[in-house]
Amino acid sequence: MSEADEVQRVTREHTYGTWRKQKGWMPLNVVDARGSYFFDSSGKGYLDLSSQLMCSNLGHKNEAVMKAIAEQAMKLPYVSPSFTCEVRAKATEALLQVFPERLAKFFYSTSGTEANEAAIKIARMYTGRYKVISRYSSYHGSTGGSIAATGDLRRWYAEPVGKIDGVVFAPDAYCYRCPLGQKYPECGVACADYVDYMIRREGNVAAVIIEPVVGTNGVLIPPDEYLPRLREITQKHGVLLIADEVMSGWGRIGEWFAVNRWNVVPDIITTAKGVTGAYMPLGVTATTAEISEFFEEKYFAHGHTYEAHPMALAPVPTVISEYRRLNLLEESKRKGRLLGAMLEQVKTKHKCVGDVRGLGLFWAVELVKDRETKEPLNDMKDKYEGSPLVVDRVTKSMMEMGVYAMGWVSHIVIAPPLIVTEEELQKGVDALDRSLNIADELVAS
Repeated sequence: MSEADEVQRVTREHTYGTWRKQKGWMPLNVVDARGSYFFDSSGKGYLDLSSQLMCSNLGHKNEAVMKAIAEQAMKLPYVSPSFTCEVRAKATEALLQVFPERLAKFFYSTSGTEANEAAIKIARMYTGRYKVISRYSSYHGSTGGSIAATGDLRRWYAEPVGKIDGVVFAPDAYCYRCPLGQKYPECGVACADYVDYMIRREGNVAAVIIEPVVGTNGVLIPPDEYLPRLREITQKHGVLLIADEVMSGWGRIGEWFAVNRWNVVPDIITTAKGVTGAYMPLGVTATTAEISEFFEEKYFAHGHTYEAHPMALAPVPTVISEYRRLNLLEESKRKGRLLGAMLEQVKTKHKCVGDVRGLGLFWAVELVKDRETKEPLNDMKDKYEGSPLVVDRVTKSMMEMGVYAMGWVSHIVIAPPLIVTEEELQKGVDALDRSLNIADELVAS
């Protein structure tokens, strides 16, 4: 058995593959990654068209970021969060430069799900209320509170064991498949107004948590009126608005944070992934001064061993500097317009493509059986039951062509590193174009 085969065997037999049945799992052995590509043990390269898990925003092996991490490893690799150190202050100062001005106090964890756990606990402590309104097409993480706030099938596995009570779900801002059967703009953004109704009828609501641009559940772009209206509703009722920017932040849509596009400042922003370019695991929960002042005389009942870990914080100032040096926010917008035009062209060629949507370098291609009825090629029940999914066949075909893209239920997420070149975008879209012929065969004529 070769060394590469042994790596796969040990991984397969002694570690868990996440969000899947374990039978048949044989993960690709990745040995290197550079720029917008990663490479397997045979030397084959793959264009990273989904930035791994929509996190490798700076691409792979950025020299400046790796140097910052190495220097911190030699200087101070760990200290208890009850102490402080230089990197904690420097990372905080760097974040203050890019977060909305009102969000000026941070809790540091090691992942997006932990950032959301902190946000939910903070909201409940601060308001004295416990209910949280989320949405059905949402993913906020895999731990107790964040999976309870997740609207998709990943929550189903946690019920009733492991699910925290107090979360209720609102309709999605999903214009292609409006849950209220309405059509924009005649709807008057009824999906936002329904949240007002929910808050009044539920009572005891501490917070509303949303992804400003929904991530794995389809890159859902809300109407322009949606977020400002939701902010108005939550403020009217004294309910906190939590923006989960784990995927949508850090230049992904061409802004530091997606809420900036709609000039909305939430009470709490949670983020991870692109804050370090995924070079180190870091979650950030940012709160307003009003919230932080509450805890001056109240017990802040949260924390853990790897809170404010020096190694996790080490790349933050450099990462922010690299976003600026490479002009990646503007590049995300510019290349996003090119990518959108490419994907719209693909849509005209394939009857399996029901919708193409996105902003910046964050796009989804939704597959359907019939464009008129919008019936998806697969649904969440198929995924839950482990039925074969068409998107898996499409993305497998793309991998054979040397292009990696993440498929989820009945759509494909196109979210390359922000450093991607126009030629690489074309290569990725060409592979998608050819692979969609597989789905076309299953579509009603």
